[in-house]
Amino acid sequence: MVDQVEACVRRIAIIGAGQAGLQLALGLQAAEYDVTLVSERTADRIRDGRVTSTQLMFGPALALERAAGLNLWDDSAPVMGGLEMNQGDPTAEEPWSARFTTTYDAEVRSVDQRVKLSAWLELFEARGGRVEFRAADADYLADIAARHELTVVAAGRGALSSLFGRDEARSVYDRPQRALAAFYAWGVTPRGDETDAYLRNTGMPSAGDAIALQALTVGGPCEILLLEAKFGGPYDCWEDRPKPREGLRRAVELLRTYAPGEYERFAGAEPTDEGAALYGAITPTVRHGVAALGGGQYVLGMADAVVVNDPITGQGANNAARAAAAYLDAIVRRGELPYDERWMRGTFDAYWEHTRHVHAFTDLMLRQPPAEHISRLVRAAFEFPEIAHRFANGYADPLDYRDWLIDPERADAYLAKIAESR
Repeated sequence: MVDQVEACVRRIAIIGAGQAGLQLALGLQAAEYDVTLVSERTADRIRDGRVTSTQLMFGPALALERAAGLNLWDDSAPVMGGLEMNQGDPTAEEPWSARFTTTYDAEVRSVDQRVKLSAWLELFEARGGRVEFRAADADYLADIAARHELTVVAAGRGALSSLFGRDEARSVYDRPQRALAAFYAWGVTPRGDETDAYLRNTGMPSAGDAIALQALTVGGPCEILLLEAKFGGPYDCWEDRPKPREGLRRAVELLRTYAPGEYERFAGAEPTDEGAALYGAITPTVRHGVAALGGGQYVLGMADAVVVNDPITGQGANNAARAAAAYLDAIVRRGELPYDERWMRGTFDAYWEHTRHVHAFTDLMLRQPPAEHISRLVRAAFEFPEIAHRFANGYADPLDYRDWLIDPERADAYLAKIAESR
């Protein structure tokens, strides 16, 4: 009888131990599937390495973690209570500025992926999970796919993602739209108002955006500074990839000129550790959800392996959490039926039905110059508190933007309705 039960356990491999891969692995493990997780790094190497993202998670994604019992930092990760948005040009002949603040309707948190992923990986192993520590190339992928009934690729970096092929119909950009620099810092000076616990964005036309948020890192609570640099502008100065201390010092000097409100806070800041800086540029891309390996073998792509967004809208970790939850549900509902190519494509397409709204929103926020209707709505947010509130809370689920922000006609109708109500 034991042999019959064991024979019924379905074997699934997951390539990649990020937010999506680990969340799915732990969910399948809890549902008593036979899971093989492939990770390039051990938990100790993840924890002791450099930062990998500026992860920001909103209420719906945090609820998915909580439902899975993976909310290990509720008592230690700072909660951001709202958004402060600043726009202006302090360097103009006639300096100008605009500002609004608004509250979030649900919790918003950021946990350093070094903290989260190392803890989840240790949890998976402690529960008896099988991990293969190695880099995965195409040959290895074919081998592990042959040994499992389903193989999910959740590794968004490296050569594996290229196996899925770019979806030209869904990909707007063919190159990065911003240069990125991020720093984890201690010693940020509070201003003494509610915005100390807010996510803060200071946008400047010629430079880009300076985004500050609270987070939990390996040594405790900290602040993250993300510079979203327009190419050729003053924030675009990171080709030398300086070490964290020099990089943060350079970033703070830029804040002195282009985001003086944040300069006051970060003037005395120091990096949290030797791995507290991250540089790069991301090409927003949608890839096909299924890759053919030959010989009738197929693998299913998930999260960043197939849908990549610039972090300007903070959607990466949220997309990963949604993907893991959606794929887990699809796998469990499949029962004993085969994970064939048709099922794989249907699983990705169902995930894309929501993610397409996230991708469309992020693409619009990157466009230069901004679309006219986006500019009108953003300007109106500084005048109408209800628009500011809806705009800020739409980040939690960008599906809402479909009805009033993304489409120009709907945007104009929404603006007219708000104006008429005054």
